Amino acid sequence: MKLLALLFTIYIASKCVLADYQVGVGIADITGPSVEITFMGYANMEQKGEGIHLRQFSRAFLFENSGSRLVYVSIDAGMMNTGLRKRVLELLKEKFGSTYNENNVILSGTHTHSGPGGYNMHMLFDITILGFAVQTFEAHATGIVKSIEIAHNSLTPAKIYYNEGIINSANINRSPSSYLLNPQSERAKYNGDTDKKIAQIKFVSVTNGTLLGALNWFAVHATSMNNTNHLVSSDNVGYASVLLEEAVNPKGTFPGKGKIVTAFASTNLGDVSPNIMGPKCQHTGVDCDILSSRCVNFDDKCFASGPGRNMYESTKIIAERIMRGGMELLQIDGGHEITGPIRAVHQFVNMTNIEVPDYDVESERFIENRRVGGCVPAMGYSFAAGTTDGPGAFNFSQGTTSGNPIWDSIRDLLAVPTEEDIKCQAPKPILLATGRVKYPYKWSPEIVSSQLALLGDLVIAAVPGEFTTMSGRRMRSLLTNTFAAAGKDVKVVIAGLSNTYSDYIATPEEYQAQRYEAASTIYGPHTLTIHLYKFNEMAKAIIANETVEPGPTPVDFSDKLISLITPVIFDVAPWGLEIGDCVLQPESTYTNGDFVHVKFISGNPRNNLMTEKTYLAVEKYDENENSWVVIATDSHWETRFVWERTSLLLGTSRANIFWEINSSTPIGTYRIKHYGYFRYVLGATRLYEGVSNTFRVY
Repeated sequence: MKLLALLFTIYIASKCVLADYQVGVGIADITGPSVEITFMGYANMEQKGEGIHLRQFSRAFLFENSGSRLVYVSIDAGMMNTGLRKRVLELLKEKFGSTYNENNVILSGTHTHSGPGGYNMHMLFDITILGFAVQTFEAHATGIVKSIEIAHNSLTPAKIYYNEGIINSANINRSPSSYLLNPQSERAKYNGDTDKKIAQIKFVSVTNGTLLGALNWFAVHATSMNNTNHLVSSDNVGYASVLLEEAVNPKGTFPGKGKIVTAFASTNLGDVSPNIMGPKCQHTGVDCDILSSRCVNFDDKCFASGPGRNMYESTKIIAERIMRGGMELLQIDGGHEITGPIRAVHQFVNMTNIEVPDYDVESERFIENRRVGGCVPAMGYSFAAGTTDGPGAFNFSQGTTSGNPIWDSIRDLLAVPTEEDIKCQAPKPILLATGRVKYPYKWSPEIVSSQLALLGDLVIAAVPGEFTTMSGRRMRSLLTNTFAAAGKDVKVVIAGLSNTYSDYIATPEEYQAQRYEAASTIYGPHTLTIHLYKFNEMAKAIIANETVEPGPTPVDFSDKLISLITPVIFDVAPWGLEIGDCVLQPESTYTNGDFVHVKFISGNPRNNLMTEKTYLAVEKYDENENSWVVIATDSHWETRFVWERTSLLLGTSRANIFWEINSSTPIGTYRIKHYGYFRYVLGATRLYEGVSNTFRVY
């Protein structure tokens, strides 16, 4: 036996020698407060959370080679920001010392618009949430760190394979007229005005050949769930991740609990919509104006819709199409094997006081004697128009290139743009001079994160915002050429919404049209050019295996944050009832296609986020074991947890639980349980639970 053990040890050691990398994966719950907090994304103050459809997760992928490490985290959140990343790095330092740092940790948001906000810190992003939401911030930070810790503890020798595929009928360009302003010679290099390509790296254990996980990049906005949704959701890409994990983990593995982790991360999605049926006028059904996204009747709204009968069905359809694209790549035997060292550099860049050479698209070169720079942050008029995924308020139109005296006078009450601001941002008419507003603290970032990583022959450009389709293509082309000039053949992916959120990055040509994406390109027409130059510099540093200057330190104003979010004061049950009582019982029998609906007297879900747990459980009776088995929670697609406040004054509320029965639901006896915490007047909280009557499914 000792000889066999020795031989096995030698065998495993020999396998490890053949592996260039060790890879670890991890997943953790980051769901914040699901009720009474405005969602981050559509900037709609009426879109406050009322419960959960899908939980939010952080998916971490850790790579190690010859002592060098790289962490890539895809997070089911609207975006990342400097303050949250700083908090994550602080927590990582407490656990792991200097192992994980500014250079080697990439945090990328999937851009769901259906998660609680209040974690961005800059006032422009948190104002509709009524300020800083500490519960959201801490839930995200601790969940991200937990996913990295799980990945850290699961490192194993692995091979990494890169594959590409095509996903059709899952995205369209929502500003096609702007895209056409890019040079024809550049557009001729690509098929269409959106990237249909999906890029994937998969990780296979060297010791036993099993799949460890996969990281995918596909360009699409997580806006299948529209601005009328009030349930927390990871939207299309988040559900695609859940579906793929469900397919590759053992049958019955619950969302967020599998050892095999797969993610669909954001990339250059700035002008890319999942609402593939295109924009139509809401009341008449006719096409919207392509330049302004307006309808003939100004009272009519221009909306783009998905392929389903409602937003839930559209989310599911798009998610299934994305998931199938990822699965097709997973099923490829091997692929292009990633080999080589791990290197990563990071630099903070002040976008407002930098001057760089202009970039010539035709020659793909920087013109040293032609200099351009960034502007003090400002939002244009078309920002207020919103997009065809979520139209804005009032009477603003996309494509607006001139101001309005009335709106300008209202703007000036907040902050007056300087003549230099107006000239620098032209042709953008400034609606909000966010860089000039200092009260109560900064409204927009001036300093952004720029990060570039090399994983063997895969280059990952972690960009601080939403690159449009052509902005991403231009960045990929530049970096590919830079590495090629050094004799290195690489693949390049854009990691969108990473580390800092600085709104959109349109090309200088797209900027001229001033549709939503351009109006939200806050540093002016040369924003992309600055990024191209800085990422090109970082590429050269990586090639030479050199470090870069850290850049200016972002201002820390965490001690100035304000919040007008009211706390939970107390919870009580109506007279004659107890918290946890089921006041709406299920019917006695159900069949395929039915929705089970039960209702409980409840406490406020903000009392406890039930992290890694659940507010509900659908249980099936096991006759053989004479016990109840949980078959679904609030993380499952087929359930919905909907909370309603019945009296703010009296502190009463109810929890509605819905469960959709489908063709795969086994015949049997079921019941539904509800879990939560209620708050005493003096502040303490206590766990409670409730259970429904049993019912049959046939």
